[in-house]
Amino acid sequence: RRRGQTEVLLLFQRGSDELCSSVSNSPYIMSTTGQNPLSNGNDSKKFKGDIRGPSVPSRVIHIRKLPSDITEAEVISLGVPFGDVTNLLMLKAKNQAFLEMNSEEAAQNLVGYYSTMVPIIRHHPVYVQFSNHKELKTDNSPNQERAQAALRALSSSHVDTAAVAPSTVLRVVVENLIYPVTLDALCQIFSKFGTVLRIIIFTKNNQFQALLQYPDGASAQAAKLSLDGQNIYNGCCTLRISFSKLTSLNVKYNNEKSRDFTRPDLPTGDGQPTMEHTAMAAFSVYGDVMRVKILFNKKENALVQMSDSTQAQLAMSHLNGQRLHGKPLRITLSKHMSVQLPREGHEDQGLTKDYSNSPLHRFKKPGSKNYSNIFPPSATLHLSNIPPSVVEDDLKMLFASSGAVVKAFKFFQKDHKMALIQVGSVEEAIESLIEFHNHDLGENHHLRVSFSKSSI
Repeated sequence: RRRGQTEVLLLFQRGSDELCSSVSNSPYIMSTTGQNPLSNGNDSKKFKGDIRGPSVPSRVIHIRKLPSDITEAEVISLGVPFGDVTNLLMLKAKNQAFLEMNSEEAAQNLVGYYSTMVPIIRHHPVYVQFSNHKELKTDNSPNQERAQAALRALSSSHVDTAAVAPSTVLRVVVENLIYPVTLDALCQIFSKFGTVLRIIIFTKNNQFQALLQYPDGASAQAAKLSLDGQNIYNGCCTLRISFSKLTSLNVKYNNEKSRDFTRPDLPTGDGQPTMEHTAMAAFSVYGDVMRVKILFNKKENALVQMSDSTQAQLAMSHLNGQRLHGKPLRITLSKHMSVQLPREGHEDQGLTKDYSNSPLHRFKKPGSKNYSNIFPPSATLHLSNIPPSVVEDDLKMLFASSGAVVKAFKFFQKDHKMALIQVGSVEEAIESLIEFHNHDLGENHHLRVSFSKSSI
């Protein structure tokens, strides 16, 4: 073994690709009217330039068919999930408005989303498209002053949904499940009360459950009031709805188990994180990962560069032979002394990732207490940095949402910022750590996950 060797070769073989073939890559049509909102019969004749292709994007969005008693805040809330809203022009007499987003990309995501999921405001469908205008110029009329005041109050940095409802995220349990319930069916039902941004479905305690996020508390409140206790099908599939303590959902894949409608670019995945994320998250338990390179001709293999040779040895001794997604990890020291970044102007299709400035490094500070908490993979995980509002059930549900079997849970008696959670196997624990380390729990708290030497 050569001194100063700082790199580990991770040979990671994943399961077959068959699952991918059953996941559709086509856009998900979730229009509650049953038609594409930009081609709804007569309306397309009345409004010139209604049907505009994606080839003419603009930061400015044209919104029409608004209810006559619409408020500025309700129009702005259509844009907030996609980015900062930088300007607003209300044309109440025409039941129309123009919304300016901070970037063309945000506007494209907004139009793309609402072209498949008609936004509902006060039980009325409204229609969204790109405007011919490239930016909004507004005057100092009383109308515009009202719009600017609403913009300041509702900018994405201080949206206060808690004033309306405890959370924008609903927890849905389906009881008496006689017929199967799909993610699409739930979206169809819940989108009648507002724009569904994100949704995750999973089974916990042999019950079908879902977490569903709206952009605002008012929509969540309206859906809960109207749907709690209702049956999806005659005499069965009863909805039990409560507010979740989670403030936001973190969706990594768009497939039949999870969907983020604000991010059409997400992969469908086969239920597994990307290779570089897997390497980064798993190896970071034993040292600071500096760079990861996926091998061009062997996409299941990677080079992982640690910050020093001791960390490389630790990672190899603890992770070699562990199972991940049903396959064993094979780890050896590499002959390469470092992972080279591609030269400027020579892209490598994103195969090399530089993590040298990653905020996820656990061992940056000399003498960090993380050095004394390095343990081999185990079925019990140590959780820390838990905000006060997140309770045991929220964390159990979070881990169950990725398919883990939660066997036990315990908060630390003296410090509720920390807890232990036991899952069904060491393999499930490794997968859960990869999935949920640094997960956003709200209130500026990102979950910290490591292996524990204790059991519950």
